[in-house]
Amino acid sequence: MKYPAFRCVVVALVLACMAPTGCMPPSAPTVSMRMTGNVRDATVTIDDQYLGKLAFVAERGVALPPGRHRISVEKTGYFPWDTVVDVHEGDPPVYLEAVLQPIPD
Repeated sequence: MKYPAFRCVVVALVLACMAPTGCMPPSAPTVSMRMTGNVRDATVTIDDQYLGKLAFVAERGVALPPGRHRISVEKTGYFPWDTVVDVHEGDPPVYLEAVLQPIPD
């Protein structure tokens, strides 16, 4: 081995970064969001990013970073449901109910 001391330092740094308080940045503050709705297989997007089916989101919830977020719920045959929420660090959980209305024939 050409540089055993250097190798020990590299290994120590890697292990330190893997530790819970190592090189990982502190967790960013978030606000919990919970959703319910009448069409469980509708798709949910937040800030134009697909999140999953409403049933999945309702079961797991979402951790929103502080700021303004556009939440959309859509399903073919229904009018889309949209809302905007503003969340700030320390806010209580946000509860939303997405009630989709069927499009008349």
